[in-house]
Amino acid sequence: MHQKGLDHSLGFLLGATYRKLTNFFAGRIKEFGLTPEQWAVLFRVREEDGLIQKEIADRAGKDKPTTTRILDTLEAKGFVTKRASEHDRRSFQVFITEQGKETADAIEPIEYSTIAEIAQVMSIEEYELMNQLLRKLNDHTTSLLEHEKEQ
Repeated sequence: MHQKGLDHSLGFLLGATYRKLTNFFAGRIKEFGLTPEQWAVLFRVREEDGLIQKEIADRAGKDKPTTTRILDTLEAKGFVTKRASEHDRRSFQVFITEQGKETADAIEPIEYSTIAEIAQVMSIEEYELMNQLLRKLNDHTTSLLEHEKEQ
């Protein structure tokens, strides 16, 4: 069932495609001074103001150190603010600024049009199936990683 070699490696193909998609999108949002990684975090903060860093990291699919670095950058650029959590002094809540909202509102349609342009090589059914399969792979990989941590 599975052919050998790098050209048939799921990880290699996903990684190569991810890099191309990211570079393509990065070029389209460059004028906003954000990277696709920063955009993903800003998007999650805009979805729900007041999340703590761990929640943002989970929702954005990033590890905690990367999320910390991105949040620091977003704060320095004026897109978010951080406040000490009322419930846990060891963590802080993140809130989007007006500048952050305006930037997110401008970038979101660019993301959707980029996805539509890239996905035009697939039918709607193929696109939905691909998303379903990627979520399945992602969930299974998460389970495998969690299992390895337990051992």
